[in-house]
Amino acid sequence: MASRRDQIAMAPEELKAFVLREHTLIIVSNGPGGFPHPLPMFFYYDEEGRFLVSTYGASQKVKNLERDPRVALLIEAGEVYEQLQAMMAEATAEIIDDTDFVVETMMNIRRQRDPAKTAFPPEEMEQIRYAARKRVILRFTPVKTITWDHAKLGGSY
Repeated sequence: MASRRDQIAMAPEELKAFVLREHTLIIVSNGPGGFPHPLPMFFYYDEEGRFLVSTYGASQKVKNLERDPRVALLIEAGEVYEQLQAMMAEATAEIIDDTDFVVETMMNIRRQRDPAKTAFPPEEMEQIRYAARKRVILRFTPVKTITWDHAKLGGSY
């Protein structure tokens, strides 16, 4: 008989659907004093299963990742225990400061949050390009992922 852990784990296609449905990724880096430094970020999930976020190059999270590229990532959903779904990953971070890549990723983050978005008006593109001058992309590659979907238990524990 499968363990409870096995019963609630998401299959790869379930994980992808869950990640694409949600909008906020909690990133936990290692802060300067050794304490965890968690923060919520909007993200883009690429075809290779990596998470990408845009942030200011001078931010504390960038400084943390320059010191230690290891992070924990979390996405969760559900209002009651029987609906709880989540993905937790241990990942490594890359800091990418190529302006064209920053612009492209910022556009991808907006498209993922609003799949109906097919075009960017000139004013919006100007805002994106302006913001990209001071921003970098953090790309997180999961090395270990754990998922759970309590709805799979049908309300029984």
